Amino acid sequence: MKLIIKWLFAACALLLVAYLYPGVHIQSFGSALIAAAFIGLFNTLLRPLLVVLTLPVTVITLGLFLFVINALMFWAAASLLDGFNVNGFWAALLGSLIYSVLMLVVDAAMKAIFPRS
Repeated sequence: MKLIIKWLFAACALLLVAYLYPGVHIQSFGSALIAAAFIGLFNTLLRPLLVVLTLPVTVITLGLFLFVINALMFWAAASLLDGFNVNGFWAALLGSLIYSVLMLVVDAAMKAIFPRS
């Protein structure tokens, strides 16, 4: 149940990113649900591998390269899906930053809703 609620909130966060930033476009709530699932899968499966592979660059940039990795995950999801579009790398970077901040709010709300799980 917690996973489904977080997925719905993540889709709403993506819709809010598209509303706040004109570089990100989402056609419908269904597209936002699919995009949220893809971003979640990419962040779960690919991101740890990319973080390990780019560890020297991440250390040299004092962790700032992690923003690039987040943007690449965001951009990769947009490039694979029809109803989710991002206008280039810089739009993906800013969109992923906004999405990350919104997901921090979602995580805080989830902890308030489900305090012991």
